[in-house]
Amino acid sequence: MTAPDAMGVADDRADGIRLLRDSAAAIVPRGGPLGRIRALRDTEAGFDRAVLGEMGAFGWLGLRVADEAGGVGLGMAELCALAEEMGHGLAPEPLVAVAAIAAPLVPEEDVIAGVRVLLPAWAERPHTLDPAGTTMAAIDGATLRVTGRKIAIPMAAGADGFLVTAREGDALSVVIVENGAPGVTLTVEATVDGGHMGTLTLEAARCVRVAEDAGPRIARLLDEAAVATAAELVGVMDRAFALTLDYLGTRQQFGKPIGSFQVLQHRAADLKIQIELSRAAVGHAAAVCDASAPAAQRSAAVSLAKARASDAAMLVTRQAIHLHGGIGYTDEADIGLFLRRAMVLAASCGTAAAHRRRYAAAAPPLDLDA
Repeated sequence: MTAPDAMGVADDRADGIRLLRDSAAAIVPRGGPLGRIRALRDTEAGFDRAVLGEMGAFGWLGLRVADEAGGVGLGMAELCALAEEMGHGLAPEPLVAVAAIAAPLVPEEDVIAGVRVLLPAWAERPHTLDPAGTTMAAIDGATLRVTGRKIAIPMAAGADGFLVTAREGDALSVVIVENGAPGVTLTVEATVDGGHMGTLTLEAARCVRVAEDAGPRIARLLDEAAVATAAELVGVMDRAFALTLDYLGTRQQFGKPIGSFQVLQHRAADLKIQIELSRAAVGHAAAVCDASAPAAQRSAAVSLAKARASDAAMLVTRQAIHLHGGIGYTDEADIGLFLRRAMVLAASCGTAAAHRRRYAAAAPPLDLDA
């Protein structure tokens, strides 16, 4: 491909991403009211299945599924753009979990359409990035059954079933268990943003295998989910920053907007830098994933993006509340919703500390003599 041709493809892709961002306004309009988000807090499912169905109708849930399998066949840059818009509007629907993991593993029409909700269940210990663990699947007569325990499943109560990573001998498989089936026990614990996390206990539960000897594939899908979660964090902090700038421009003190005070301008500039550094790290990680880079290079880029976005989102949203003054600490103030969401997303798909440890292990050593 010649350089001009490559530039044309890049321009076409950028236009497509802009159109995707524009389409997100149908569900999460930029700067729109957050009444829907408040109404969904502490409900049983924690999200609106009808809205998830709308995402399916737009093709978002099948974004990472190949054309021939019934999906859209787009890349991580496109998914990250959508995830950022979802973060901007605090949408609680599990777009990332379905589009990045469930639909690629189970590219069935009802999953891609958002009619059947399958959520990934892979973690067994806090602050780990290892999907293997001790959950086991084995043949019992003519039936495959799974036994084990999975934790930290976001919005688990709204799932029809779960995609469980389990060992079969020395290999890692993915199996489906149905929510509420015999041997499947789900308990949930509320999270600060009004959602919940589920713990799945499996006792010889009947299951269906959807992928076998899938260790490398699962590692890639979990990396892609981590990048998209980092993009969602970018959206959260970007909207929190916009709300803060608006407040600084309208709140009066000593007869002029407090945003005119130089010390607050400096603080705002520092926060903007953190947002843009996070956005750049996410963009780089998405490009590395789209380029099918070696696993170690992908892991390093993903962990850098997720760690940076998690830390930056916590900094930006906390500072946003400080800059709002006393009103920022009240539940009536929308700015507090962004801190709560950042707290949950920062721990999702691996904490910043876990990703820093993995980055240290995956990144090439510095050549101090170069």
